[in-house]
Amino acid sequence: MMSMVKPGSQAEQVGRLVLAGFLVIALPSLPLGAYLIYPFAILTTWFHEMGHGVTSMLMGQEFVQLMIFPDGSGVAESQVANDISPFARAAIAAGGPLAPSVMGAALILASAHEKLWRPALWATAAAIFASVIIYVRSPTGYAVLPLVAALLCIIAWKASSGTARFALQFLGVLGAMSMLRDLNYLFTERAVIGGREMLSDTGQIEASLFLPHWLWATVIIAISSVMIGASLKYALSDKRRLPPARVLPANVLQFKRSSDDKTRR
Repeated sequence: MMSMVKPGSQAEQVGRLVLAGFLVIALPSLPLGAYLIYPFAILTTWFHEMGHGVTSMLMGQEFVQLMIFPDGSGVAESQVANDISPFARAAIAAGGPLAPSVMGAALILASAHEKLWRPALWATAAAIFASVIIYVRSPTGYAVLPLVAALLCIIAWKASSGTARFALQFLGVLGAMSMLRDLNYLFTERAVIGGREMLSDTGQIEASLFLPHWLWATVIIAISSVMIGASLKYALSDKRRLPPARVLPANVLQFKRSSDDKTRR
């Protein structure tokens, strides 16, 4: 049977991304689906908490450890200076909820270039393994994250190019859509994490910059939406996939005839 979708076309790319989104949404509702999606839910928590940690290092502070709990929540602990600016504190707090969208957008962009499919999977797996050794300090993180990293290594090493590409698209959509899972958390000022009540990320931004937490939640969602939208627009662009136009020397004459002319003749 002849395929109705041309390989490499925009329709194929859209279909793959739609399938990835369907799996992310539908898996928890399917038999055993919650168990299948659980490692990747932990991965999105890793995106989030590593976002806090990496941002703290970019702000010149010390990232101490990362805890991931069985319910999918997590905490990133950083040692910050007493004189750290309110803007730096707010940036560290915002780095968490923005990180899944940053990773999602980056993986979707990588899925648009064949030469990046396997290197992006290897790099993601290496980052997970390194973080488990250096920062992760919880049984759930020790148990789940190395398995996810090992799976990515196997895909990068042994899987077909199509499977490698779809893995990137799945992870990209997973990161992008985790924002929906975190909506209630973003619009909550305080939350219970690991049995302790603490300020939410947007609550910490409010404490640093005074404007209400729901406003910062809206800003974070807007920034995330722009990043994901831009990455999808780039990945789905037909112009990017078409070969560059052939440039002939100035002394070469070109004769063109439209399809209508061909039909009339």
